[in-house]
Amino acid sequence: MKHTLYLLLVVLLASFTTPKETVTLSGKITNTEDGKIKLRGEAFEKEIKLNADGTFSETFTIDYQGFYSLSTKNNRGGIYLGQGCKLNISADDKNFSNTLVFTGKGSVENKYMVEKSKIVMAVANEELYKLDEDPFLKKIAEIKASITAVYKNTKFSDSYFKGKEANNINYLEQLQIINYPSYHVHYAKIQDFKVSETFPKFDESISLDNEADFLFSNTYKQIVEMKFSQNIESKAGEDAEYTATFAIPEIKKIKSVAIKNARIQNVAYEVGAGNPNAITLYNELMALSTDAKFKEDLTTKFNKIKTLISGSVSPKFDYENFKGGKTSLESLKGKYVYIDVWATWCGPCRREIPSLQKVEEEYKGKNIEFVSLSIDSKKDYEKWRKFVEEKKLGGIQLFADNDWNSKFVTDYAIEGIPRFILIDPNGNIVTADAPRPSDPKLIEKFKELGI
Repeated sequence: MKHTLYLLLVVLLASFTTPKETVTLSGKITNTEDGKIKLRGEAFEKEIKLNADGTFSETFTIDYQGFYSLSTKNNRGGIYLGQGCKLNISADDKNFSNTLVFTGKGSVENKYMVEKSKIVMAVANEELYKLDEDPFLKKIAEIKASITAVYKNTKFSDSYFKGKEANNINYLEQLQIINYPSYHVHYAKIQDFKVSETFPKFDESISLDNEADFLFSNTYKQIVEMKFSQNIESKAGEDAEYTATFAIPEIKKIKSVAIKNARIQNVAYEVGAGNPNAITLYNELMALSTDAKFKEDLTTKFNKIKTLISGSVSPKFDYENFKGGKTSLESLKGKYVYIDVWATWCGPCRREIPSLQKVEEEYKGKNIEFVSLSIDSKKDYEKWRKFVEEKKLGGIQLFADNDWNSKFVTDYAIEGIPRFILIDPNGNIVTADAPRPSDPKLIEKFKELGI
């Protein structure tokens, strides 16, 4: 289960009614790209500017004691902020996970989570989920036993953390049981695989509407999300393009404010330029959510989407071309332009490449240009160039100037990739959410346009 360090660190802990706590966060983070670190939690966000030498010290209030994500431009981890916490953090951003050191009040809990993460990460996903049922169950029992041993040998200074973490260890085991059927299909490449009758079932006695556990445990949050998604998928069907119609009634049943807001935020992805019911969905989500920052962001996104209707002038780009120089949308006027917004790290993006290459070959010499716009981060620039060269990618290969924050990407309110956009010869939008290359509807659209 090798993911970014602290994958299992939770983002939240106590309820919204917990009195505000005053905490002090200090330390030294060297070699950051922009001299900033960001702290995020549930309905909480704080940016801390570092001094020239990377040092910082901030005292501030938090609404709950618990885990928050701490990120630089290139790294993300998690920290626990407890009652009266005075936590000191030091790290080199160029080798973050291997140089991270915690001291001060609250360091015991953070050091424990580091050790827990190391145990979980010691077994890669492929290695774990390729196993047959019995070896798999044996391995997760070993992982649980190792974590439990560290837990029992740690002298926690925070009693609330200690109590909640005991349940969190059990949630990890439950999550792995939920993951196994689909993950085994993927890693063992057995398409028709079904678990046996004797394989452990998910513990249905676990409430999926427990605010305290949701706010404490990222593992529990994953369980809630997966079970909710499975429920909606069973109602809507696997191939449903939009699921909000089925999700909204289920969201309304949730009692936990935090869980309800989280599910609302997931559904908000469907407030997009390609959704004919975007206006109705926007209004429903605005009425349901209690998260002011989310509602502000959703409104900003919605206002952008309203400008992306068919026939509107498309936002522009002018980005580095793999073959040299820059290429702008303006320079492609006179032809249709089919844009693939992607990244080398994106699995679904890579899976579309063979279909895209096939479409490119079929429409070679016709009145259309195919543009692939990478939103890889600057640090992965050489990785992008190597990928384009090794895979012999065709079309016009461009590299966006600021990954997700590139103006073209934000102008199109892109929150997930791959994303496909079709623009007409006059530079106007045909569709801001075009069919994928693997979807037969794309060729139908091209024929409709007479390309």
